[in-house]
Amino acid sequence: MTDLLTERDAWSTTNCSIARALEIVGTKSALLIMREAFFGTRRFDDFAKRVGIGEPATSARLKELTAAGLLERVPYREPGQRTRYAYQMTEKGRDFLPVLMALRQWGDTWAASEQGPSVVVRHDECGAPVHAVLQCENGHDITYGDTVVDRGPGLIRTSADSD
Repeated sequence: MTDLLTERDAWSTTNCSIARALEIVGTKSALLIMREAFFGTRRFDDFAKRVGIGEPATSARLKELTAAGLLERVPYREPGQRTRYAYQMTEKGRDFLPVLMALRQWGDTWAASEQGPSVVVRHDECGAPVHAVLQCENGHDITYGDTVVDRGPGLIRTSADSD
């Protein structure tokens, strides 16, 4: 297996999965709306209040996250009121949980106040704190320096292949 980083000038980042993900969730408000969705927030006004952004920004982010398939609108109606919409996580949105857990974990370590983190996420069954862990498919824990970057099926080359 060749480390693709040694031939970095020969490939393009135009098909980068990180860049594409950031196009969807790359704003602070989008990440915080996803945090709130994981915490159980469902209604527009609650998202705006809990994230601390105005209605236009809340509307824009919810539309973007819905269009990207992370959230879906579900109609509800309270007695005597018009039909409104709540937002719930889709499978694609639920798959975003490890990203938020890793970001929270990093923030707990490097950005929390002197008092510590404001919340601790625990496993419902046993009560143990939840941690994001990087592992290979064989179950080995991975740390910085333990990886090799290799070409994937979507790699776009900028010059002739030098295999």
